[in-house]
Amino acid sequence: MAVLGRARWITLAARPAIEAVFARHGLDTGEFDVLSTLLRAGAPYRLRPTELYRSLMISSGGLTDRLSRLEKAGLIERVAAEKDGRSLPVQLTGEGRARAEAAFREDMAIEARLLDALTEEEQSRLAQLLSKLAGSLAAAPQN
Repeated sequence: MAVLGRARWITLAARPAIEAVFARHGLDTGEFDVLSTLLRAGAPYRLRPTELYRSLMISSGGLTDRLSRLEKAGLIERVAAEKDGRSLPVQLTGEGRARAEAAFREDMAIEARLLDALTEEEQSRLAQLLSKLAGSLAAAPQN
């Protein structure tokens, strides 16, 4: 209870500042997740919807809604795959990349301030422990 309770409290306390960053860039959290996943993929900032779906751990319907909103806003585009014309990978537009990079920089600055109380070694250890916990939860059967 102490660990998950504190994790929940930290998430709830940090969320307003982080969501405000995304809102300043015309995004919600889910939309930022899609853009930042494409950004982390590296040039040409393109992934198949299946790759996004697996990475983001959301329903296919939820992903479809996000992609539609982002495409309508001109932040992503669907491009024909080089080897398979039926597949439509998703790619950041120039504007999508610019917004994702700006929001990401601001988000990381907030995260750095939030973690200022911990040394680099403590942050590294905490990240390792949280990764271990997340892995065990992902592997556990869902009830």
